[in-house]
Amino acid sequence: MVRFSVRLLLLTACFTVQPLMASDQIPGAPQTKPVAIINAVLHTVSGPVIEAGTLVFDNGRITELGPRLQPPANAVVIDLQGRHVFPGMIESHSQLGLTELSSTRATIDTSETGRINPNVTAATAVNPDSELIPVTRANGVLVALSAPSGGLVSGKASLLQLDGWTSVDMTLQREAGLVINWPSSGRSFFFGAPGAEAPAGGESGGSAVRELRDLFSDARAWAKARTANPDSQRYDIRFASLQPVLAGKVPLIVAADEADEIQAAVAFGVEQKMQVIIFGGYDAEACAELLRRYQVPVIISAVHRDPRNDHDDYDAAYTLPERLRRAGIRFCISGSARSETWNTRNLPYQAATAAAYGLPRDEALKSVTLYPAQILGIADRLGSLEPGRDATIFVSTGDPLETDSQVTHAWIQGRVVDLSSRHTELAGKYGEKFRRLKEGR
Repeated sequence: MVRFSVRLLLLTACFTVQPLMASDQIPGAPQTKPVAIINAVLHTVSGPVIEAGTLVFDNGRITELGPRLQPPANAVVIDLQGRHVFPGMIESHSQLGLTELSSTRATIDTSETGRINPNVTAATAVNPDSELIPVTRANGVLVALSAPSGGLVSGKASLLQLDGWTSVDMTLQREAGLVINWPSSGRSFFFGAPGAEAPAGGESGGSAVRELRDLFSDARAWAKARTANPDSQRYDIRFASLQPVLAGKVPLIVAADEADEIQAAVAFGVEQKMQVIIFGGYDAEACAELLRRYQVPVIISAVHRDPRNDHDDYDAAYTLPERLRRAGIRFCISGSARSETWNTRNLPYQAATAAAYGLPRDEALKSVTLYPAQILGIADRLGSLEPGRDATIFVSTGDPLETDSQVTHAWIQGRVVDLSSRHTELAGKYGEKFRRLKEGR
């Protein structure tokens, strides 16, 4: 009887959670005919704004754009009547597909047991039916980096396009970066002359940094031994998963906010001859010379966040993007440190706040389109409206950084995106409720 009650309780819990986890939106079908968008304001981002523009895409790629072009004879023509077309916005750090309800442990799959997990890949665990995905893309955020967390080496982040039947369909880049949470203890500063050798990973974090160095060294030695004699070493999934990183094909995405953490992380990257991307970057302005010298970009983890130090200005986080721009540091804006995954849809408003506090408006738009594409190595496919780029685009009634603008159409690789979501369903439901109340029914 007790065993039956426990089983019934578990089944009840599963059926209770399932409606909250599953999205009913049907993914878009592959494009079969050219589509021509006419009478639109085309925000190319990488170039000038095109008034009264025409944009044509076929087989999921943009084929041509310009003012008043003649659409192909066999194209589906959509007259936008002056509405605006933008490249899909890119959230450069999130946990979309890995978490659903923060209060329900069964819907959270963001980390693995242990401190060192380079073999973990976010795309493997992504839930393509997450309710958060339709909510996010309904506001023009069509691509997102989904990253694991926890431990010292969390695993590999994956770049997702927010439409698809399965996680495989959604995955644009399976291994987009190895996530490392940089340890903090002590201080390490490196301001050597250009061309000078950086210290060996700095001393920030002490034993944890030595643990990282040993991990990479052992992975190199393992690969060398296996190359010389495949039978000399047992297969090690962690060492094997590090080989693309060691070969420079996958960058390090290092979570670091304080100046000593940032400098030590950059020094470690120089020592290991690896590309480093700083995630967080609150004190990045203090490290401007170092970041410029080694061409290290910063993913600002949020604009909507509190000052980290008592002596900071109240608007320190709001002005950080403009201060980095003036310092000549490559950056893009994320919303993950404050909006959290369930509010990834608010990404454009993070950029809008940066614009309100000094960042030029065109730079604010680039910070959530072109710049994340460049930093994540996908600018040849996303981030701007150009021939050859993916037709991952959206239509808005106005500036998407303004809250009163509405997204009316969207495509991901030429596939029509369903813009309905849990939010629109609830809006319809309670709109009907109050309509009936008003009519006295």
